[in-house]
Amino acid sequence: MNYAIKRRHAVMVLALLLVGGGSEVEAQNWPSKPLRAIVPFAAGTLTDILPRVVFEELSTQLGQSIIVENRPGAGSTTAASLVAKADADGYTILVNSAAHTIAPALYSSLNYDPVRDFAAVAPLGLAPSVLVVSPASGFKTVADFVAAAKAKPGVLNFGSAGVGTATHLSAIRFQSSAGVQAVHVPFKGGPEIIGEIIAGRMDFFFAPVGNALPFVKDGKLAALVVNSAKRSAALPDVPTVSEAGFANAEYPFWIGMFLPAKTPRAIVDKLSAEAAKALALPKVRDKLFALGVDPMVMTPAEFDAYVEKQIAANAALVKDAGIKTH
Repeated sequence: MNYAIKRRHAVMVLALLLVGGGSEVEAQNWPSKPLRAIVPFAAGTLTDILPRVVFEELSTQLGQSIIVENRPGAGSTTAASLVAKADADGYTILVNSAAHTIAPALYSSLNYDPVRDFAAVAPLGLAPSVLVVSPASGFKTVADFVAAAKAKPGVLNFGSAGVGTATHLSAIRFQSSAGVQAVHVPFKGGPEIIGEIIAGRMDFFFAPVGNALPFVKDGKLAALVVNSAKRSAALPDVPTVSEAGFANAEYPFWIGMFLPAKTPRAIVDKLSAEAAKALALPKVRDKLFALGVDPMVMTPAEFDAYVEKQIAANAALVKDAGIKTH
């Protein structure tokens, strides 16, 4: 083989590596430095606590530390925008919740697209919400609650963590299904609302199971129904909205990982596989159970499709309810 042919052959091999095999080589060497995980909510929230549980094992598997940065603001859009513009090398992860699929319906001027600008990696878990009331209310079942709400339209009130949040939309979807009306009172966070319900100043709240669980066990809150497709493992005796006879009342609250859209597919798949391995560990599952989080197993492709479906569902819900952030 003469020099010209050898040189042409080397160029062809290099081109094939760059076009077809480069991502595989890159994935084999990834990660070679610490990863950065951007969380759009404050420390101590479920969206912050849950990934830290998983990252403890995931960092060991990957052989690199995962540094969590809390970047709250603008309904998760501040953090999402930062990651959307980050280098697509697999070293910057967005950990977001259902807020990722709510944002397009609430903010008309997003500088990123939650579908086109991200590659869904894996859901970390599903956190059902539970309709809680004060035991002093006298409501023993969700049927009792709905009957009282229908008897006095617009008299009962409910709390949420803010306009357009999952706790707000969860209550709106349930009210639409049950045919009841209640007054919305936004708060800064769930713990404050729970305190108001226990004190008898608020009527109801769709609280994340993990937040409500200690108070339900202590008898300070009564749990009437969960808004997930299956019963919560942490509250097995509480019926789902479907079991209670309410159609289209489910409102899934999930937490998951995303990478910038142009991240090599081999890296996306590798991170997804390692996350699945960590989530399958009994000690991780036990910790998630204590947080009121149920497993939510999906491939990257399935998670991508799920996100698109939830964006459409939230857009319809926000429009029908006439919800506006400003």
